[in-house]
Amino acid sequence: MELGKLPGMLGQIFTKAQNKIQDPAKLYRLIDMVNETQWVTMGADVKGDIYEGLLERNAEDTKSGAGQYFTPRALIKAMVACIRPEPSKTIADPACGTGGFFLGAYDFLVAEHAMDKMQKAFLKRNTFYGNEIVANTRRLALMNMFLHNIGEIDGDSMISSTDSLVADSGRRFDYVLANPPFGKKSTMSFTNEEGGQEKDELTYNRQDFWATTSNKQLNFVQHIRTMLKTTGKAAVVVPDNVLFEGGAGETVRKKLLETTNLHTILRLPTGIFYAHGVKANVLFFDNREANKEPWTKEVWYYDYRTNIHHTLKKKPLRFDDLQGFITCYNPQNRHQRQETWNEQNPEGRWRKYNFDQIMARDKTSLDIFWIKDKSLSDLDSLPEPDELVSEIIENLEAGLNSFRDIAMKLE
Repeated sequence: MELGKLPGMLGQIFTKAQNKIQDPAKLYRLIDMVNETQWVTMGADVKGDIYEGLLERNAEDTKSGAGQYFTPRALIKAMVACIRPEPSKTIADPACGTGGFFLGAYDFLVAEHAMDKMQKAFLKRNTFYGNEIVANTRRLALMNMFLHNIGEIDGDSMISSTDSLVADSGRRFDYVLANPPFGKKSTMSFTNEEGGQEKDELTYNRQDFWATTSNKQLNFVQHIRTMLKTTGKAAVVVPDNVLFEGGAGETVRKKLLETTNLHTILRLPTGIFYAHGVKANVLFFDNREANKEPWTKEVWYYDYRTNIHHTLKKKPLRFDDLQGFITCYNPQNRHQRQETWNEQNPEGRWRKYNFDQIMARDKTSLDIFWIKDKSLSDLDSLPEPDELVSEIIENLEAGLNSFRDIAMKLE
């Protein structure tokens, strides 16, 4: 089947996406399905859902690295449900991938608010702003947004191709929702004197950063804080090393606790990302104006990792799986939260630690767990064999990534 036989706009989509699809059979099956429908008469939501499905299938191809920019949509939906964006406010993502957070926020705004004409126009043209340095991924994101009725095909681009970490753009936003790319170090490629290609650690020297480091994730955390208005809110996916790493990591954590209200941390399970070996968390924090006293008074933790098992194919993460966290988070009124953990219920997944308790920890570590891991003592509680194998692979991959970081430092 030839792409030229498709309706004009759909043909553009597949022309831009086809070089990212490793299994042509999958693409042709989707083309056949679309050809059996009246594409022109479809609503934007249906067109967008079809395209999102294509992106998710494409993300399954981990060999090509396609999955590195794809955040599980269930996680995005949960993060947006907690942040609860409001109409006529701005939303940014400094590493937006295929635009998943924008679409999640868009769907929430449309579903939760009866917007007037001006609010709808603002939502379409002025709400979203992002960065994506991978050219093909950026094109996929722009098409994804257009198919969801966000932006204009011939208007100003909402997604910049520049590296967001290089400098402060000067723009400030009401919300930042992000899952910066996995991988601990920022690197740049260059040609040596012999004509060969080498990589070197890339350090961003910015006066508005608390610490100078080549740790990409720590740089994104610092940058996201600078992007927020003084009333801005952020929800950011970060790997475990952000919570416990010393040096620059400790500096960033202390400053984040002091200058923002870091009120919630969601501990995520393995087996939910297409990139293997990822142990991640979601940081929720609100920016604040300068103050002598620390803004963070207590940090609430939800442990959705201990004794939780997910796999991408047989037991993928669903939105309902995170409903318990959303209920505990209490988006309607965060100040009326109730712990589910206590001495009588040590298995409670929702627990708070005050500022002094965290500051007293070695390196101001935020890497906290309290629930007993049943797999270490109760053989009857072991997961299914395929889940156990998947978890072992995840742990091995995480170990390999750590050794790669060490090797890079030694070179």
